[in-house]
Amino acid sequence: MGRVPPQPVHTPFAPLNDASERRGGSRPGVRQRLVEGWAPGTRLLAYWLGAAGWLAHALKGRCSDRGGSAKMSAAVPELKQISRVEAMRLGPGWSHSCHAMLYAANPGQLFGRIPMRFSVLMQMRFDGLLGFPGGFVDRRFWSLEDGLNRVLGLGLGCLRLTEADYLSSHLTEGPHRVVAHLYARQLTLEQLHAVEISAVHSRDHGLEVLGLVRVPLYTQKDRVGGFPNFLSNAFISTAKYQLLFALKVLNMMPEEKLAEAVAAATEKQKKALEKLLPSSS
Repeated sequence: MGRVPPQPVHTPFAPLNDASERRGGSRPGVRQRLVEGWAPGTRLLAYWLGAAGWLAHALKGRCSDRGGSAKMSAAVPELKQISRVEAMRLGPGWSHSCHAMLYAANPGQLFGRIPMRFSVLMQMRFDGLLGFPGGFVDRRFWSLEDGLNRVLGLGLGCLRLTEADYLSSHLTEGPHRVVAHLYARQLTLEQLHAVEISAVHSRDHGLEVLGLVRVPLYTQKDRVGGFPNFLSNAFISTAKYQLLFALKVLNMMPEEKLAEAVAAATEKQKKALEKLLPSSS
């Protein structure tokens, strides 16, 4: 009898550089290298800012004086992008993760005055982190799309993507050699709602997937409510980078607006953490 290929496992890969930094190896992680030379009191802060936060803070928000104050310059963080062809040429030492961004144009208005523009689906995972639906694909047995669709069937229940939905591939930092593939498909608002209903009845609902959420793609008058607050949440590995990348390349949000939201979210995290840290001399 032929060998039965294993089901792709919906398993998260480690956050960027966390494993190497915990081991305290001789080669410093990206976060450690970026914060070298920072004022006392800001190094610990850098380790806590989170994916897009720490990168934007490190690259564009370097401390302007030794007292620990920082002037934020907006930046949209990015990972190293490679083509699909290049990704397929990577050796067996690389793992492939495939995730899907489902979205729909939304003509609605919040409170009758704030345009919703688009509805984008992400999900709350079993570990309390936000991410896109999807998971790892074993390239020995499945194509990227077949593996992704098998995982989506467990968490969403009713959707199949094709190579035409492929959007990007990015290499992750750190000891885990992972190439993260993102697929994106625009649905109607009615189709998006049907996916939300189907997900509640999927096999993984309430177990590995704790529910779908819509990303608020607007910023309220206080410049924090909406998208900046959403970016202040904790995301699994590359999910925040992929979200920002997709919103930019699909022209769903101007890059300057993305940068403003990243800066506002980072500043909010920074202020919250400064309350927990002893003031530096």
